[in-house]
Amino acid sequence: MSQNIHNEKILILDFGSQYSQLIARRVREAHVYCELHPFDLTLDQIQAYGPKGIILSGGPTSVYEEGAPQIAEELFELGVPVLGICYGMQLMSRHFGGEVIPAGKREYGHAELRAKGVPGPLFDDFFLAGKSSVWMSHGDHVARVPEGFQVVAATENAPVCAIQQLERNLFGVQFHPEVNHTPRGELLIDRFVRHICGCNGQWTPGRIIEDAMDRIRQQVGGERVILGLSGGVDSSVAATLIHRAIGDQLTCVFVDTGLLRLGEGDQVMHTFAENMGVKVIRVDAEQRFLDGLAGVTDPERKRKIIGGLFVDIFEEEAARITDARWLAQGTIYPDVIESAGAKTGKAQNIKSHHNVGGLPEYMKLSLLEPLRELFKDEVRAIGEELGLPHAMVWRHPFPGPGLGVRILGEVRKEYADILRLADAIYMEELYRTGHYEKISQAFAVFLPVKSVGVMGDGRTYEYVVALRAVETRDFMTAGWYPLPYEDLARISGRIINEVKGVNRVVYDISSKPPATIEWE
Repeated sequence: MSQNIHNEKILILDFGSQYSQLIARRVREAHVYCELHPFDLTLDQIQAYGPKGIILSGGPTSVYEEGAPQIAEELFELGVPVLGICYGMQLMSRHFGGEVIPAGKREYGHAELRAKGVPGPLFDDFFLAGKSSVWMSHGDHVARVPEGFQVVAATENAPVCAIQQLERNLFGVQFHPEVNHTPRGELLIDRFVRHICGCNGQWTPGRIIEDAMDRIRQQVGGERVILGLSGGVDSSVAATLIHRAIGDQLTCVFVDTGLLRLGEGDQVMHTFAENMGVKVIRVDAEQRFLDGLAGVTDPERKRKIIGGLFVDIFEEEAARITDARWLAQGTIYPDVIESAGAKTGKAQNIKSHHNVGGLPEYMKLSLLEPLRELFKDEVRAIGEELGLPHAMVWRHPFPGPGLGVRILGEVRKEYADILRLADAIYMEELYRTGHYEKISQAFAVFLPVKSVGVMGDGRTYEYVVALRAVETRDFMTAGWYPLPYEDLARISGRIINEVKGVNRVVYDISSKPPATIEWE
């Protein structure tokens, strides 16, 4: 089974575009396996990969600059279809003798694409009445197309916006079909991988599960596996998948940090230990985390302390399982990509990641990462296929350090208890009003500042809670969610009335960028 679902592969070469992961996600949504790799793969590496098609991403540089990213010269001679997006199209044009110049008018944002001539096999069904709305992000454009290429579409400011060379199955688009702002973009990517590249679409949740279980059994054999269960989507799906594959060979260690959401520890034990029969060891470590965080205010230091303590406590428990040979982790594909980017210097490290980093040598355990190839939406899909509760699988993202980075400044038990209850009220109201499933991520933040208030004719001087809710598809950009005033009023009233220590609630209306989604 493993060979079947991986034998239809699309290779995406990344030239540094902020949208590169989105290209991969759109290919996966077409039920075709793909991988994202740096642009400088050698021809031998590309041939060894054996792609059915290649996509060249956009990028921030100009193709004519000295030292601009290039590709293996023979790539276009491999005989497989190639789709160039933005920088990728410019690179393809220049390679075949076309001309790329700085645009007289740069295009950033929405543009109206107009068809020119016969659309061709890639662009069938893309245009409606000869037009399509697309998202642009470029300062250069193709001024002269290479010999043998046809111009398929143009915008007001870019006379060459889509090109094709049908004999070689080469295609290029100046716009970004991978982003939400190009409404029919996913149709174009689907058509490239399914129609042009001839992929049948074998990358489905059921087949992914079968393939993963086969590989787990082959890797592990009869040996014992331990897994750090956090209650989050990734570790929960990993635990369920591994338990389905090898049963009692799996032991989960659930470290209760004291920085989880209200009732989360009990919920984890109920779902896995009681309902599914998974062996789970629960460790109450709240005081150790509070002691370790005492007096610490810097967000990155808090993350490192929480991560370090988690590893220490997990190792203590793992040492008691003397026959364990494997450590399982809920690492997913974006973790792998971002970690690789940080190691190669091609990505800026905004926050340290809790999932990727390898194992201390002295642990003497082999690593098992059954979700390593999957994006978050794919993890959720197989979680539902495995029978996990819908509310657990589609829960909003929760940071690895938990409430430790939703309490601004120093972490104290008093603050964590206040935030837990305020957040639970917020989530309860979002569920009740039907907003929860429309919002991509929502949470409460504890602000360690006090403000004056009045309750029962008396003066109060208590803490502030901020509410955050965003809508996004890719979490790379996000807009704040417009909760109706009446719902905000009800949530604010409940928190102030029911959570002792809070007398003011504010709503965060910042978008990403310039703000991040989390406050720390």
